[in-house]
Amino acid sequence: MPQQQSPAGRPGGPEQVVPWRPPVDDPFLRAAQRQARPAGLGRRLGARAVDGVLTAAVAAAVAFPFAGPSADHFREQVEAAEQAGETRQIWLVDGTTGVYLAIVLGALLVFGLLYEVLPTARWGRTLGKKLFGVRVLDIEEQDTPSFGAALRRWLVYGLLAPLGVGVVNVLWCLFDRPWRQCWHDKAARTFVARGTEESGPLG
Repeated sequence: MPQQQSPAGRPGGPEQVVPWRPPVDDPFLRAAQRQARPAGLGRRLGARAVDGVLTAAVAAAVAFPFAGPSADHFREQVEAAEQAGETRQIWLVDGTTGVYLAIVLGALLVFGLLYEVLPTARWGRTLGKKLFGVRVLDIEEQDTPSFGAALRRWLVYGLLAPLGVGVVNVLWCLFDRPWRQCWHDKAARTFVARGTEESGPLG
């Protein structure tokens, strides 16, 4: 009588079970590996310090030619009041110095658009963020933010920075979860990530 074989092909042997192995190309695994992680406070402060120094340098360079004329104008106002023997209120910002201030603010606005907004919308980073290996990403798309989001992010930061709450805004990412957002990130629905893929001149 012929000997009965098991389905595995071995006579009388137990049926072998092939262990499950994950597919070589797992899309869910690749998506998890690409998931961006929020950057730490040290990297973010370092990047912001570089950007802040560059912005301050541009502001100083633009304002320097107006420093002397502004001082002379203020001195003339004081001397005119003394000669007239009047007690009058002299404003630091008037029709003359206001023009100088408007020129400086306009230059900073143009610089911010060229240095902060456009590179953030195009590559997700400025020079400071490039040096410290961080990148601004949209929360939902996990990609560079739109121009409108980048503009909104920069404007909110710029408005809060001169105020006392600007410090709270920067430190807010220490307590925020899970994306460690500052207030300007929440306004733009972005977060600052580390270890992301690089592309472009600032990538």
